[in-house]
Amino acid sequence: MKIGVLALQGAFHEHARMLGDLGAEPVLVKLPRHLEGIEGLVIPGGESTTIGKLLREYELMTPIRQMAQDGMPVFGTCAGMIVMAARIQGEPEPHLALMDVTVNRNSFGRQRESFETDLDIPEIGEKPFRAVFIRAPHIESVGEGVRTLATYEGRIVAVREGKFIATSFHPELTADDRLHAYFLDIVAGKR
Repeated sequence: MKIGVLALQGAFHEHARMLGDLGAEPVLVKLPRHLEGIEGLVIPGGESTTIGKLLREYELMTPIRQMAQDGMPVFGTCAGMIVMAARIQGEPEPHLALMDVTVNRNSFGRQRESFETDLDIPEIGEKPFRAVFIRAPHIESVGEGVRTLATYEGRIVAVREGKFIATSFHPELTADDRLHAYFLDIVAGKR
C-alpha cells in the first residue's frame, strides 16, 4: 500500500518510518509526480502558513485537493490539521479546506509550553494514547459530518470526517503506532 507523506517541511521522516514499520510503502511527496499511485496521504506538522505557501509554489494544492475530493484518505497532524481545515480563525483563506472544521492556531501556547499527556481515544482502543503537543492548534467547532475522536481540557484535539482524520498533536513522535494503523485501516476500507 503506497502512502504519500507530504515532505515540504516538518516531521515527515518520522511519519514515513512509522508507516514503513506498519508494512506500508511510504512515498515522500515533494512534486505533483510523486502523487501518482498513492492510496492515502499524510500531512505532517510544521508551520502551516509555510506548508500552504509551498503547496501553492510546487503546484500540489489543486491535485491533492482533487484526489481527496475523489476519495483519497488524508491524515493531518498539528499543522496538517490546520492545512486540512475549511476555516482558520483569524485568517481570510484556508489551504486545502478538506474538513468542515474551524481551527484555532497555536491555542496551546508557544514552543516552550509544549507538553505530553495521556488521551482517551476510544476509536483506537482502551489504552490511553501518549500525545505530544508542540505549538498545537485545536478545533473550535465542527460541522455535522465530523466526529470528535478526542478532547483535552474541553478542547477538540482529534477528529474524523469520512476518510479524513486530523490531530492537534504529533503521533509520529511517540512509539505508539495505533493512529497510523487506524489510518491505514481507513485506506484499506476496513474502517
